[in-house]
Amino acid sequence: MQANGSVIQQLWDPATVQSLPQFAVNLAIAAVLAWLLGEVYLRFGQSLSNRRLFARNFLPLTLTTALVITIVKSSLALSLGLVGALSIVRFRAAIKEPEELAYLFLAISIGLGLGAGQPLLTTAAFLVIAATLAARSLLRKSHAGANLFLTVTTMNGQRLGLRQIEESLRACGASSSLRRFDESSDQTEAAFQVAFPDTHRVEDFTGRLRSLNPDSRVSFVEDRGLIG
Repeated sequence: MQANGSVIQQLWDPATVQSLPQFAVNLAIAAVLAWLLGEVYLRFGQSLSNRRLFARNFLPLTLTTALVITIVKSSLALSLGLVGALSIVRFRAAIKEPEELAYLFLAISIGLGLGAGQPLLTTAAFLVIAATLAARSLLRKSHAGANLFLTVTTMNGQRLGLRQIEESLRACGASSSLRRFDESSDQTEAAFQVAFPDTHRVEDFTGRLRSLNPDSRVSFVEDRGLIG
């Protein structure tokens, strides 16, 4: 009977029961902010991977972090136990792009702030960060097509010379810089870093190349490493 009474007393500790409403509110805020973080990532993220699938991790990660911090924040013993438990965890999934890691840290930060009982500060910081990410993405879109990696491949039977390609680029208002030129017995491949004034000029350029050589192959890739 004494053991049962001790268990009941621990389960119904007055301090714990009193903190439950605030804990529920913090979890609700964490869920909302995690959902908003997912929407920001889907709308303004630059990752080439499946962003919708990756964004699903934000909600459980944020809520779990908030729960763990709420439990251990008042106990040094639990904090040390958490460090020991996490030391045996191994994550095998590779982070493909630094942006993914940044969003994961942001999700964890939201959970840390709400688990520590700082809903106002956490919400304000998240809104500022989300606004910054949105502004940066919009500024990048205002320079759409400014940083592209162009590859033109032609067969030697109807090869296009560098001068023809560069003249076509200039005719479309694009600036270019030759990065690679490969020539073999059966084909010629030229790679440029190019900057178009707008995305419509990209179609004009490809049309000009098709008129010179219908069998030419043109490939554009965003030169992400050079975007500021």
